[in-house]
Amino acid sequence: MQQGAEAGHPPLSGVSLALLTVALPLATFMQVLDTTIANVAVPTIAGNLGASTTQGTWVITSYSVANAISLPITGPLARRLGEVRLFLLSAGLFALTSLLCGLSTSLGMLVAFRVLQGAVSGPMLSLAQSLLIVNYPQSKKNMAIALWGMTVSIAPILGPLLGGWISDNVHWGWIFFINVPVGVVVVVVCWALLKDRESRRSAQPMSRVGLVLLVLGVGALQIMLDRGKELDWFNSTEILVLGITAVVSLAFLIVFETTDAHPVVDLKLFTQRNFTIGVVCISLGMMIFMGTVVLLPLLLQSQYAYTATLAGLAAAPIGVLQLPMAPIVGKNMGRVDLRVLATLGFGIFAACMYTRSWFSPMMDIEFVMIPQFFQGIAHALFFAPLTALAFSRLKPHQMAGAAGLFNCVRVLFAAIGTSVYTTLWERREALHHTRLTERVDIFSPYVRERLEGLQSLGMDALQSSGYVAGKVTQQSFIIAANELYWLSAVGFLLLVGVVWFADGRRGGAGGPGGPGGPGGGGGPGHGPGRGR
Repeated sequence: MQQGAEAGHPPLSGVSLALLTVALPLATFMQVLDTTIANVAVPTIAGNLGASTTQGTWVITSYSVANAISLPITGPLARRLGEVRLFLLSAGLFALTSLLCGLSTSLGMLVAFRVLQGAVSGPMLSLAQSLLIVNYPQSKKNMAIALWGMTVSIAPILGPLLGGWISDNVHWGWIFFINVPVGVVVVVVCWALLKDRESRRSAQPMSRVGLVLLVLGVGALQIMLDRGKELDWFNSTEILVLGITAVVSLAFLIVFETTDAHPVVDLKLFTQRNFTIGVVCISLGMMIFMGTVVLLPLLLQSQYAYTATLAGLAAAPIGVLQLPMAPIVGKNMGRVDLRVLATLGFGIFAACMYTRSWFSPMMDIEFVMIPQFFQGIAHALFFAPLTALAFSRLKPHQMAGAAGLFNCVRVLFAAIGTSVYTTLWERREALHHTRLTERVDIFSPYVRERLEGLQSLGMDALQSSGYVAGKVTQQSFIIAANELYWLSAVGFLLLVGVVWFADGRRGGAGGPGGPGGPGGGGGPGHGPGRGR
């Protein structure tokens, strides 16, 4: 877009820019928060609606599937409706469907409204990113990327904490009701500021075959990831069918979309080296990050007897340093090689993960919280620079489709990370449990001495044996978690090598700081020839 140039509107400034800086990241925060806020409340919701916890998991799955499908079609929809109009429609419908979710009186009704909520929220995520960047002054566009990225990374961490508090203290419906006033404020503010800054529309046809393949492929993959652990993965016929459907549909989608004149998803974007490297690095990085985000509270609650609220508080410090770091990183992205910033982020992540690989049964809360502070710095150095790098060489007319594809792949890999980490944790625990149990020989003098010591404290033989068995289980889970954190550290170090395959040169039509790049007049999400 060179929105300001072509429509005659300069970038926003002063109070208008400040209001937009609050409203658009708030929309992003609201959308991303809903991917995790219901997770810890599923037992409460299911019990209140007369369903099993297993059935209640569809509250999460239905939203994530619909959201993953809607993200990559943001570009074609924005070209037809206009980006401002589509964003306002998406945000308004998100508030409405959130209200309907909270008012649901049966699980079927709630799942249906969650599908609608996930479907309408996809464009809101990508276009909040786009509209923030294109309305910022040219010299501060990297700051916009940093602020947007900050909300994306903090929301998944605060979601379980907020969801747990709501389900423990008020009616579960408030998990969804809180979106309503926020959505209304976002719509009112953005309409007032952006109603005269609409993008040019074009009625390009949308490939129906591509859309069907996209829905089948992404939908089947997301359901498989959400339900795989519960159904024991490919030992389940359902998961096997979903896996085959996903592979076949996505394979045909790749072939069809690369030859179609009007693709639903512009896969040719991956011929741009920086976009490909940026997507690969941020997707794999988010896969590792989200896997550890889910693993930490599970470990604390199941093996250290933390409450859900205390586990959330232990993870919360990640935002303490990330908040002040985001504008600092944004200010310096135009001055420092983006690959250097990403490398620093990956390095700090690796150090934090390595520190985590030394969990022990006697660990205190400070051991949990201290790495979280530094992870806030790491995330600020990781998310925004990689986002800027991914879009740094794209042309203005490619941005809308690129933003949707970028966020779709990122969301899918975050789901992969969650599924892979929880599955590996349980399977590695089973392995270590078997090995440790083999070493607990009741005829061993050491073991008999420990059992007798427990019995001298008042336990009977059964209680002392149960205590030892519990300690074996705890140690097995801790060892398994330590292994995953160690592998996470290795993974982040490997990504350092990947990011340096990107082109770090400045300037040019799409370079960082040049026209069309994140530091210049373009930005993710704007289409060709923006104007009235």
